[in-house]
Amino acid sequence: MDFNRCSRCGSFYVSNGNVCPKCSQKDGFEFSTFKQYVTENGFEQSLDIISTETGIAVKNLNRFLGYDDFKTFKKNFNGENKTIL
Repeated sequence: MDFNRCSRCGSFYVSNGNVCPKCSQKDGFEFSTFKQYVTENGFEQSLDIISTETGIAVKNLNRFLGYDDFKTFKKNFNGENKTIL
């Protein structure tokens, strides 16, 4: 285990992962919401519009784009590799 800084709230914690245990549940919920939005609407919108429509901060959307889970999801999304504006 490493001493990390939470990418959501900035708190320091000792654990694995990108976010602290307090933020983990909200992060998972927002990530699921983002994936659902992309499934329903595609990658046609800018991150600002996606943020407005989902209530997820642009900072967190950018972070989600770097997750390995999202990269796998993106490859499998309708069998296409679309780019996000």
